[in-house]
Amino acid sequence: MKSQANSSSAPENDEIIDNRELSIWEAILPIIILVGMLFYNVAFAFGDDALSGSNQFILLLGAAVAAIVGFFNKVSYGTMMEEIAKNIKSTSSALLILLMVGSLAGTWLISGIIPTMIYYGLQILNPTIFLAACVVICAIISIATGSSWTTSATVGIALIGIGDTLGISLGMTAGAVISGAYFGDKMSPLSDTTNLAPAMAGADLFTHIKYMMYTTIPTVTITLIVFTIIGFTITTTGAPEISGQLAAIDNAFTITPWLFLVPALVILLIIRKTPPLIALLAGTLLGAVAAIIAQPDIVMNIAGSKVLDFNSAYIGVMKAITVDTAVETSSTQLNDLFASGGMAGMLGTIWLIVCAMVFGGVMDAIGALARISKALLSLFDSIFGLFASTALSCVVLNATASDQYLAIVVPGRMYAKAFKDKGLAPENLSRTLEDSGTVTSVLIPYNTCGAYQSGVLGVPVAEYFVYAIFNWLSPFMTLFFAAFSIKIRKLVTSN
Repeated sequence: MKSQANSSSAPENDEIIDNRELSIWEAILPIIILVGMLFYNVAFAFGDDALSGSNQFILLLGAAVAAIVGFFNKVSYGTMMEEIAKNIKSTSSALLILLMVGSLAGTWLISGIIPTMIYYGLQILNPTIFLAACVVICAIISIATGSSWTTSATVGIALIGIGDTLGISLGMTAGAVISGAYFGDKMSPLSDTTNLAPAMAGADLFTHIKYMMYTTIPTVTITLIVFTIIGFTITTTGAPEISGQLAAIDNAFTITPWLFLVPALVILLIIRKTPPLIALLAGTLLGAVAAIIAQPDIVMNIAGSKVLDFNSAYIGVMKAITVDTAVETSSTQLNDLFASGGMAGMLGTIWLIVCAMVFGGVMDAIGALARISKALLSLFDSIFGLFASTALSCVVLNATASDQYLAIVVPGRMYAKAFKDKGLAPENLSRTLEDSGTVTSVLIPYNTCGAYQSGVLGVPVAEYFVYAIFNWLSPFMTLFFAAFSIKIRKLVTSN
């Protein structure tokens, strides 16, 4: 398959407009003002709710600031709009993939595929290897759901309670939960950040996931080894009680290993390099068929029908694909886990991408990104320097803009040209954005992720920070690979 990374429509391959060269201060002024507005918006105004629309509008305000700089440098309104249109067009594939991811999540929920993963995952608990098991369980659930937040707010809370009854430090358990949840969030094609990073860098979704494995698998392996060692050095009391959760899942869904055939077939399609949209569509349709066969009562309930016929099956499946769907169980802790927003649930992320593309388009049009790229390349002659600068920018934006999405969006657009000028494939950038932006957000107390996770789990960031091994180790791993030129893919140049 010819990946999106090599497509002429990919954003890093768009020729960035280079007008009269701006001063470096003119070029970075819109970014400084943008970060300042985002910081205020998250820290003092909307908090966790900033992504409901206010952050998106602030990106448009940032674009307006960039446009003012452009007007002073005689860049026409038409030129800016043309570049915005190019930018939005370049993300069309990513936007469609996001919609398809939402539809797949819906059918995989009502078919019992996601509940089956959780059901079997919960059964690997053991007091001695409890912490390592927490990592594995949360990783499985987060991969299945695509959400570290949902994982922590459901199974994470249960694991915190189990760990407390075993006499294990809350900080240790929370660190293990967060490590597993963010591993799964990073690697899941259902995750919005996993879709956002390649969209910003101009990489293909599955190429991005495959390339992340090089740094992510060693990081999670080290994390598991450390937690296993800790498990053998601490004393636990009693045994974990999960029978209530297992019974709740078993009563609400028909649980069978046969349901694993659907994700296995989707993985096979991915391995055979099927285009992402086709693989996700196939997964959605297979999930719909599995729902009708394995969970007819759930399909009828969603459709509001007492009989499973063609019409009720069609309505139930279509609702799961397109809008909010939830399956209630007898466990209030698990109910949030068994909910999906469908395609509609992805509209917030799509909104964010479109607004980011507006900001990036204006920055392209006025020549700001070309100027910033030139300055960065003069500061960092080496490839390692460029990776280090990107990673540092992600961490700094997590600390200033207080939101992981902006820690991906802004550096993604800012460094795309610099990576291209160094002859580096866009998956290098998308991987670095995730290794440094997605996972470090939870380590900052006033970041939306840090505030959410500490609030939900009831454990302060300071207590779980050192035990969130996967999260703080990830940026160092990506820099290690860059320093020794391990799996640093170059752009393929056509003759």
